[in-house]
Amino acid sequence: MGPGKAAARTISQQAFDEMVQENIDDLGMDPTEALEDAIQTLTLQGVDLSGIVTCVPGESNPVMECLGKLREEKTLPETVELLDELSVLCRDKASGNAAIATKNGAVALVISICSKLRGGGLASALNAMAAVVHDLQSSETFKENGGPKIVVAATGNEVLKESFMDLKIDELIVKILKEHNGESIPSIYDAIRVILSSDDNRVVASQVFGYARKFAKLGIADILVDSLRAGLSSPCLISATIALKVVAVNDEICRSIAYNGGIDVILRCVDDSGVQGNSAVARACCSLLSKLAGSDVNKSTIVEMQGMDRLVNLSARFSDDPLVLQEVMLIICTLCLRSPENAARAIESGAGDLAVQAMQKFPQSDQLQRSSCFMIRNLVVRNPENRKLLLSHGIEELIRRAKQSHKSCKDAATDALRDLGVDNYNS
Repeated sequence: MGPGKAAARTISQQAFDEMVQENIDDLGMDPTEALEDAIQTLTLQGVDLSGIVTCVPGESNPVMECLGKLREEKTLPETVELLDELSVLCRDKASGNAAIATKNGAVALVISICSKLRGGGLASALNAMAAVVHDLQSSETFKENGGPKIVVAATGNEVLKESFMDLKIDELIVKILKEHNGESIPSIYDAIRVILSSDDNRVVASQVFGYARKFAKLGIADILVDSLRAGLSSPCLISATIALKVVAVNDEICRSIAYNGGIDVILRCVDDSGVQGNSAVARACCSLLSKLAGSDVNKSTIVEMQGMDRLVNLSARFSDDPLVLQEVMLIICTLCLRSPENAARAIESGAGDLAVQAMQKFPQSDQLQRSSCFMIRNLVVRNPENRKLLLSHGIEELIRRAKQSHKSCKDAATDALRDLGVDNYNS
């Protein structure tokens, strides 16, 4: 194997300008000749001139002029015009203008402008940002200067989400995560969550489902699974978990997450959250597991990994937290859907006792009562043997109480009573 390629030498703008000026002053070259000689000499020496303004002394560079004007106080129309000009200049890949712009602070400048603009002005700033973020260094600058937080401004705004996707924000996010493997970047995970959340009530049909598939094709699911491997030691575990949940929009993506070890990682986080008493992590991981359990293949995987036992054990550790309990019951409900084998396994693991105890302990928690009714229905609808067991533990009375106490439980309670086979289930 040959030796690795040596890193290219670099030169500052000041040193380059001084070299050109020396050619003029000391060697009597005219400005154009002095410039060409400096470029040729440095190129032969292996110096990387990307980002260096190579103008004849006295001439101005359009990128530098544009950046200088953007740093001044301008009216909105003037700022938008300058941003559009910067976009055009930097999208010409052969010109090297993007490198010049980033070397002279364009990324941080445009991010700062983005944070102050709205509407059409923001769209122009985003276009400029997409033009100047072009390599590893510029993407690093984007991250360090709060670029991902700008994406969070798309919360509840379908038009802004579309604008970001048109600017290929998915490619930029995946690129940054790959380049910073293992590093915690909470704002990046938040950006993924925002872009892929259908939270704009003004639109009839959100496009975020399609956006999630675009992210998935770029390999975001594998990257996010890897980010969970650090477990509870990672300060970004919850953010990464939520991001992975919004990515998992179809069966193919859910199965790919499991194939790459996602379910094993999540179940380990579930176990650790119980041991460490971290209810926030427990809820986030259970919610993600519920999403993945929507795939029939994943249901089997979760059960084969003793998922039922581990979830019931988690509920025992958080027996005083109705939010965790309802998440556990929602997973078990999903695992038992159309699966009498899983329903039998759930009862063996103690899911029936969990439902009875939770409904007795938290009668005022409408969401927990509703989750209990959903789970009970799936435990008994195809398993007549489970009906007698649950009825003997007084489940009918608890369901009827939930039905009378909480309007949101009425339909779920009625269905549960019907599938338990009791009389007057609709009363």
